[in-house]
Amino acid sequence: MKNLRDALSRSTTRFRFLILVAVFVAFVSLTSLSGATAPSSLSLTVTNNSSWEIQHLYLSPADNDNWGVDQLSDSSISSGASRTLDVSWDQSTVKIVAEDQDGCFMSTTVSASGSPVWTIASNATRNCGN
Repeated sequence: MKNLRDALSRSTTRFRFLILVAVFVAFVSLTSLSGATAPSSLSLTVTNNSSWEIQHLYLSPADNDNWGVDQLSDSSISSGASRTLDVSWDQSTVKIVAEDQDGCFMSTTVSASGSPVWTIASNATRNCGN
């Protein structure tokens, strides 16, 4: 009889341990899901102090070149002008890519917090496909 009680006690202890492990795994899973970064609103200002007209502006994660849609739509940022864009962004940094009227690209990476500003100067390095 004592052996049966000991076996039942060990079985109950194992069962409780497995339940505890399952609860812990579920808690960790839910915590990591709730810790996922939700898209936040970002107010991004681009100031064009160059001699080029900026015709397209794209955003991408800092670590890749998968640009999103043109943020300027059918408008542009003329020389000496600024444009503030309100966008949703879910990462800590954002790559901004500008295309000028010559089809040349310029880019920078900024922190996606606060109200980042990118000032494009006339001495900016342009990638014109050369």
